[in-house]
Amino acid sequence: MAQTTNAPRTWEAWRQEFPIFTRRLYYNTCSLCALARPVADAVRTFLDQWDDSGAAAWYGPWLAEIEALRTSFARLVGADRDEVAIFPSITAALTAVASAYDYRARPKVVLSEREFPTTVYQWLAKADRGVELHTLRSPDPLTVPVELYAQAVDGRTQLVVASHVYFTSGAIQDISALAALAHRWGAHLLVDAYQSVGQLPTDVRTSGVDFLITGGLKWLLGGPGIAFLYARREVAEALRPASVGWFGHRNQFAFDVQRLEYADGARRFEGGTPAVGAVYAARAGLAIIEEIGVQRLRERQVVLVDHLAAAAQRHGLRPRLPARPQDLAGIVTIPRKDPAAVVAALRGRGVIVDYRPGLVRLSPYFYNTPEDGEQVVRELIELERRGIR
Repeated sequence: MAQTTNAPRTWEAWRQEFPIFTRRLYYNTCSLCALARPVADAVRTFLDQWDDSGAAAWYGPWLAEIEALRTSFARLVGADRDEVAIFPSITAALTAVASAYDYRARPKVVLSEREFPTTVYQWLAKADRGVELHTLRSPDPLTVPVELYAQAVDGRTQLVVASHVYFTSGAIQDISALAALAHRWGAHLLVDAYQSVGQLPTDVRTSGVDFLITGGLKWLLGGPGIAFLYARREVAEALRPASVGWFGHRNQFAFDVQRLEYADGARRFEGGTPAVGAVYAARAGLAIIEEIGVQRLRERQVVLVDHLAAAAQRHGLRPRLPARPQDLAGIVTIPRKDPAAVVAALRGRGVIVDYRPGLVRLSPYFYNTPEDGEQVVRELIELERRGIR
């Protein structure tokens, strides 16, 4: 009698779950994940429940789905569920955290010029409220050495803000070292992990971070409309955010307008009613990540990125790479004179990538193949021959 096995699905089998590959070469997960069939099915489930029950669905499946999503994300990053808050965007999560601090005694926020603009704008907008923004200059196009943070952080520092993976280079930052540095001075560390969680093993306990933000848009396969905030329990309990909504109340369904009682843990940072369709999509995406396993995803990513980088170098495309391969996540950038024109031309040829100032940005994920990377490189070379570069 044949024995059944629980062997993991092959990468080719997983690729079949993403219909876009029947029409295009998708190589742009660092901007938006490809849509998986289970994610689309989950959104249809939400729509069916809405159609069938209307508002009654809140007290049936919808609130339960929100809590299930909270639990799934907590498990992924090594947190407890009460340390996770759910938001519609990274901006909303950042705003809630930023509102919780009194900057009079500790006005300094340290971050770098490599951060995504949303993160920087959050603190620039508070310059007239006493925040002193200290922006570190990067010595190269890739990353920011921990030593530069060490020179900037002091007893007046309230927050250190840093990316786990930089969005323009794919370089990985040592967030454990930054957490230790911040804590040495009594400051907190907030990590933008939008380009890391999912493709890169991340444990909030081991790293010691105080806050970590990410979302479903990219490597978590859930698409737009959902962001997550991890807030270390003892840090969250000591803060009183000024930007808060009814989901941040200890007993939200009491509808008490006489006093604000903060919810325990990270939930006190939450705002208003979440987009339930996005909740369903995000949970279905996380289920895929959990089934594959982040360590296996990382191993696949290393193979794909190494293959892509080697092909680009072989054809003289000069990809921007760190000295050590292990310091690079799933983003490879290639300098171009007119990256917008290159991306538009590739789109016309059925290849979806993205660009940032001066760069074409390529980002394979597990559903890609080494051959995909070689084709992208060939397309770039062909465009260069035609004068589009």
